[in-house]
Amino acid sequence: MDSSTRRGFFGFVSGSAASLLQAKQAQAATESPVGGMENACILTPQSESGPYYVDPKLVRSDITDGKAGVPLTLRLRVIEAGACTAMTDARVDIWHCDARGVYSAFPGQGDRHNIDMSSKTFLRGTQTTDAAGWAGFRTIYPGWYPGRATHIHFKVFLDERSVLVGQTFFPDALNEFIYNNVPDYKDRPRERAILNVNDRVALEADPEHRAFCAVKEERDRYVATLTLAVARNADPSASAHNASPPPGPPPAGPREGAPAPGRPIKDRLAALVPGLKRTP
Repeated sequence: MDSSTRRGFFGFVSGSAASLLQAKQAQAATESPVGGMENACILTPQSESGPYYVDPKLVRSDITDGKAGVPLTLRLRVIEAGACTAMTDARVDIWHCDARGVYSAFPGQGDRHNIDMSSKTFLRGTQTTDAAGWAGFRTIYPGWYPGRATHIHFKVFLDERSVLVGQTFFPDALNEFIYNNVPDYKDRPRERAILNVNDRVALEADPEHRAFCAVKEERDRYVATLTLAVARNADPSASAHNASPPPGPPPAGPREGAPAPGRPIKDRLAALVPGLKRTP
């Protein structure tokens, strides 16, 4: 992939309002634990954990397990909602699919539902927040699977009790560029039909984009940052988004050749680039 082309493209993407807002919050979190954090101190919305969560008890910052893909560092900062104070020693779990949309630990996956990863633990891990509330993971840029937009799952625990279950989403123009140009992600049997603008979870659980991460490009990787504002007495299981998934193998989207789920997108470019005005 041509470096100058990628950098020029990403410079355009990162100018979106959502990315600028999250970048401002991330900078404020680094420079000051309180000042400039008003927006970040609003409670991060709960979201469904989905059917792919397991706890392999893997305390590690590098979760790649040799998986191919674009290098990504994910940095999550846990603060207390309202007070805006950093939460030290909070446990943060993350999990996500690989470049081809496959999760570890489950069977019946892939575009043809024929991949069994039951014995694998890739792209899963746990970290504990430092004195400033930060937890970091070295991973790869997540791929996609039918029925969902690009996302990474996370859980936050305080004193062994889960207080936040959520998902973070990525700039769709960057997703599109990676999926169409990087060999590890491209040449899928069908076009990606679900974007941020028509993803059920994003629309229902996070309409204000509070859990959309800010992404910047460094020399050898992308870095995604997000501030998670939690309530100490929260009970994620009480949320309608966190009902327990049904027993049995997790769903892997429609089979090849079946109609794509979700509301159809009429103007794909406008859906990919926030704020783009198109002439009818």
